[in-house]
Amino acid sequence: MIELVMSWFTGHGLDESAARYLATGILVIFIALLSIMANFVTRKVVLRVLAHFIKTNNIFEWDNVLLERRVFHKLSQIVPAIIIYYFAPIFPAKIATIIQRLSSAYIVLVGILLIDALLNSVEDIYRTFEVSKNKPIKGYLQVIKIFVYILGGIMIIATIIGQSPLLLLSGIGALTAVLLLVFKDSLLGLVAGIQLSSNDMIRLGDWIEMPKYGANGDVIDISLNTVKIKNFDNTITTIPTYALVSDSFKNWRGMTLSGGRRIERSVYIDTTSIVFCTDEMLEEFEKIQYLADYLRNKKNEIAQYNLEHNIDTSNSVNGRNLTNIGIFRAYIQIYLEKYPKIHKEMTRMVRQLPPGESGLPLEIYAFTNDTEWVNYETIQSDIFDHILAIVPQFGLRIFQKPTGYDLSNKAF
Repeated sequence: MIELVMSWFTGHGLDESAARYLATGILVIFIALLSIMANFVTRKVVLRVLAHFIKTNNIFEWDNVLLERRVFHKLSQIVPAIIIYYFAPIFPAKIATIIQRLSSAYIVLVGILLIDALLNSVEDIYRTFEVSKNKPIKGYLQVIKIFVYILGGIMIIATIIGQSPLLLLSGIGALTAVLLLVFKDSLLGLVAGIQLSSNDMIRLGDWIEMPKYGANGDVIDISLNTVKIKNFDNTITTIPTYALVSDSFKNWRGMTLSGGRRIERSVYIDTTSIVFCTDEMLEEFEKIQYLADYLRNKKNEIAQYNLEHNIDTSNSVNGRNLTNIGIFRAYIQIYLEKYPKIHKEMTRMVRQLPPGESGLPLEIYAFTNDTEWVNYETIQSDIFDHILAIVPQFGLRIFQKPTGYDLSNKAF
């Protein structure tokens, strides 16, 4: 074609050298304008029509993801390169070879970016399925991306220098040790990701604790090299994926799936307030609705025991007697059984722990039937609000170290 244009110019009186330069310039401008026009038509017409069709199509959802990830936009970038590659032979052989090599390298580069966008689309589509929470594939897709970029880079270099890609691949064997060192974290992450996935150790949305890394929150991302945790203070902690295999961490998923969240908290009773119950105290306790049947049965049981064993009940030390701490413990146990927010199928227990310098710990051990954090804390607070308020009704005192208020009101 360039010879045809040159002959036209030489026929109009131009010398051959000037005609060649002018013909080359015109063809360059023509190819550039053609490429720009093709790119314009592809992006402004074809892609807009395609986008309109995709948005109005309600049969498939995955095509919207491909549009959002700009897969079709990247595909359209190949068109100008193809035009330039096709018209390259009209130039001299050496120039044509350089143009074709650069065009081919550009096409490979666009292909790499296209595969990258396509893999991102695959991940987005996969995330719409419930199985994605149990079996994330982001790490595996990142491994594929690494291979795509490595092979693509080799093909680009081989295309530019005009050598076979196999020749460059054969030279990589000598760099194996270097590659293993460079991709050490990626290889460890890949192995760790397989172990985490196959053993179902962690999922997206799991609440995990890992004090070594300052992590205490929900898993928001699992990738090849890192796991991101959104802590409850809205900070983000990034943990190496392989650390979740080599180190220990706590996963609260079991608690969530069980439907019960544990309450394990104590109130400390002043031991000097613990006494045997008098008849007057028992009469007052019987007025408490939850204790009426319990006290009636307990008094009959104790009376029968003392009678069978000829116990002298004139002294409260002899035989069996009710104590205010025992009745208080029984009241809390019945209260928990009646409380609607306590899980009825899990352990409910009120127990004494070894007494110490802070008094006698009376521990409430139970599970709420609501595992949401805010609801759980509300339930727990309501229970202990009630317990702390009724302690004086049983003649008991909560242990508390002397405060400035206590000292200022003490009579000297």
